Amino acid sequence: MQEKVDFRSDTVTRPTAGMLDAMMHAKIGDDVFGEDETVNELESKLAAIFQMEAGLFCPSGTMTNQIAIKCFTQPMDEVICDQTSHVYRYEGGGIAYNSLASVRLLYGERGILTPQLIAPEINEENIHYPNTSLVVLENTVNKGGGACYTLDQINPIAELCSTEGLKLHLDGARIFNALIATGDAASDYGQYFDGISVCLSKGLGAPVGSVFLSDQATIKRARKLRKVFGGGMRQAGFLAAAGIYALDNHVDRLAIDHQHAKALADTLSACNYIESVMPVETNIVIVKVTASRNATELVRTLADKGILCNTTGPDTIRFVTHLDVSSTMIDQAIAVFREL
Repeated sequence: MQEKVDFRSDTVTRPTAGMLDAMMHAKIGDDVFGEDETVNELESKLAAIFQMEAGLFCPSGTMTNQIAIKCFTQPMDEVICDQTSHVYRYEGGGIAYNSLASVRLLYGERGILTPQLIAPEINEENIHYPNTSLVVLENTVNKGGGACYTLDQINPIAELCSTEGLKLHLDGARIFNALIATGDAASDYGQYFDGISVCLSKGLGAPVGSVFLSDQATIKRARKLRKVFGGGMRQAGFLAAAGIYALDNHVDRLAIDHQHAKALADTLSACNYIESVMPVETNIVIVKVTASRNATELVRTLADKGILCNTTGPDTIRFVTHLDVSSTMIDQAIAVFREL
């Protein structure tokens, strides 16, 4: 019997043997006291990679994003982001709950914002309007099918934010996928962003964790906010060691995931039950089923045949390739797609 192929998300990955070994031999201490050597190493390592001053290890990307938004806004401020963005759709209304800020939603092409979209939505000083204080970009864009920003696209947005006195935060949930796809250097990112959230538990394959990067003063405030949010993890070095191992061993191989995603997309685009496939840049494939098919039922049919995936709407399905999906599994999925 063939094993199941899990395309539901790149969060389903399990630690490799090498990662487990690194975790079991990690040097640990109490991170809330700042005494966990491995956590400190991970934070410093990522800060250096992105040329930021400091980092803060947190349990999740939702926490790093929410801490960043709270650091960069005041109550009655407004956050600009795309309507598909994770900080708006999938963080439990945290912008309103945690930061008492409102949201101005934009409609970018596959979630990609431009200065031309942002500029008209920056509020002028007026007692009737919230104060626009923060722009959030997502790279890659989950609901945009893994669409990614290049630094050439980010630069003019950063210039606009600087001119208008706005902070700029990056939800870098799959930032290394974007870097592999574009060829841009991580070291060039720090000059553009006030804050960057880097997730370690998706394509990089670590079991838990994201790191918030910013300047020293912001990270000092963020550390207190993490405590308030309940994110102090004590002997977290076991988890941080997985992140360090991932950064050292799993970044370049993301190109394999991208190749796998393109292979899936090429096959699905030729299937008579698929109306269209979003352009594939990284490791996410989003398809629209034909009017004669039901996305939920198709997901069930695929699951019965050992292919796990998720709907993203009434007529769309998402497949995500990752560390635990081999070339053999891709061939297995392609055979199933063709026989349906």
